Amino acid sequence: MTNPTAVNFGYPDTRVAETDHWLVLVRPKQPTLGALVLVCKEAAEAFSQLSPAAFADLKVAIDGIERLLGRFVAYEKINYLMLMMVDRDVHFHVIPRYEGVRVHEGRTFTDAGWPAAPALGATVDLDPPSAAALATLLASDWSAA
Repeated sequence: MTNPTAVNFGYPDTRVAETDHWLVLVRPKQPTLGALVLVCKEAAEAFSQLSPAAFADLKVAIDGIERLLGRFVAYEKINYLMLMMVDRDVHFHVIPRYEGVRVHEGRTFTDAGWPAAPALGATVDLDPPSAAALATLLASDWSAA
């Protein structure tokens, strides 16, 4: 059974990558270009409930994310937010942070919160085909690494 949180973020269409214990998905509401959701595939609603294997595999997922977004967005900082209020399964919102703007497919992505906390309410909202297209693009770069 697929994690409900992953489905809420458009899985499988928004899938960028998958490790043994984690899914990397495009976040349809983009506070910055390249915002992702890192979702644990284990059934857990608390970080402490993850298996040791999931914790170890988190390193693999984060290494891949930072390599990918470093190339794609040239971020200056990266934020991992574990909120789990609406979607209760263990997951992180991954927000690449940068000063200025990034442009992709004719859309401008500004980090409205820079240099403070991310402005999660100021987003470029991707429709399902646009989110899927971004996921495909990022997945091809992930695979090339």
